[in-house]
Amino acid sequence: MQRLYDFLRRHPTWVDGFWAVILLGLEVASELNLSTQGAAHKPFAAVFPIAVAMSVVIALRRRLPEHMLLLAAVGGLAQVAFDVAVMPGDFAMLVIIYTVAADGAGWASRFALIGGLCAAPLSQLVWPATNSAGILGQVLVTVFQAVPFALAWVLGDSVRTRRAYFAHLEERAARLEREREAQAKVAVAAERARIARELHDVVAHNVSVMVVQADGAAYVMDSAPDQAKRALETISGTGRQALAEMRRLLGVLRTGEPEDSEDYVPQPDVGQLDELIEQVRTAGLPVDYKVEGTPRPLPSGVELTAYRIVQEALTNTRKHGGPDVGASVRLVYFDDGLGLLVEDDGKGAPHELYEDGGADGRGHGLIGMRERIGMVGGTLDAGPRPGGGFRISALLPLKPAR
Repeated sequence: MQRLYDFLRRHPTWVDGFWAVILLGLEVASELNLSTQGAAHKPFAAVFPIAVAMSVVIALRRRLPEHMLLLAAVGGLAQVAFDVAVMPGDFAMLVIIYTVAADGAGWASRFALIGGLCAAPLSQLVWPATNSAGILGQVLVTVFQAVPFALAWVLGDSVRTRRAYFAHLEERAARLEREREAQAKVAVAAERARIARELHDVVAHNVSVMVVQADGAAYVMDSAPDQAKRALETISGTGRQALAEMRRLLGVLRTGEPEDSEDYVPQPDVGQLDELIEQVRTAGLPVDYKVEGTPRPLPSGVELTAYRIVQEALTNTRKHGGPDVGASVRLVYFDDGLGLLVEDDGKGAPHELYEDGGADGRGHGLIGMRERIGMVGGTLDAGPRPGGGFRISALLPLKPAR
């Protein structure tokens, strides 16, 4: 049964053709019945072509709705011209009015409505109702006969409106789906950029500390074994810390949420700057650290941004500052922001490292700083100091934590 239903849905013209044959059969049966009863009626040669035309209207109404509307109109005018009274085939007029109102062109829909409303008055003029009580009765009959044509058009127009509404909903759903996919791609790209920044900060800082300590340990291995041992312990601790943070980031890549990682490590914040600076000092870089203003809770994004800026700035000082370099870190709490100032008295970084990556693509650390600060709506100023060395100044907008 389902196969038959699917077949009929795929071949609607066959269904219409079936009903066209039924309608033509009814017309032929009606004419034969009139002939048998001896009732007065028009010759079959005048009725049959009109009946065939109306059956064709039913059969091809979905394929050629506008053409079949015109054929139905011609058939109706032929009835008037040859004085062929109302017959079963006239049902095709209601069907074609519904069809063009639902699927036809705009002009065809309007023509069908006007033609349908005019059909009843024209029928009363040509074949007036003999049983009606005067003019009022004829008017009532005319209105009664016009109602089916109006209802057929209204039903078809309602179907058209409903289809347009559903098409709009489908188009809107498709558009929203495309927007969701685009937003998801943007979110994925942003998350990849964030993880790339995190990996850069973790690897650059910790590996830099490990390299410095390894060089120091190798230098004093024979003359000062105790110092070499402490350097190796620092390397071990730094490596474990870097490994823990990298596991956290890899956990995010695997699961999508930091909390789902078995090796989850809380993201660093301003409170851990003391540990960071002490680690840098242990690696051989003297750092002067001061906090000005009244410390207060910060949004997590600002906390992480401030920590990473200081971390990257000190890493760059170790890499590019040269020997006997010193650094200073100032953390200033303003009423509406958090200020960061990291300076060193070394030889400064190469020019291409603070010019948006430079021609050779280096300077990813400062690029990451700008991206981080841009995400929290802050500003960054990085470049050589007038008296030598390098300076990084940042201002992060601050809102009280709730």
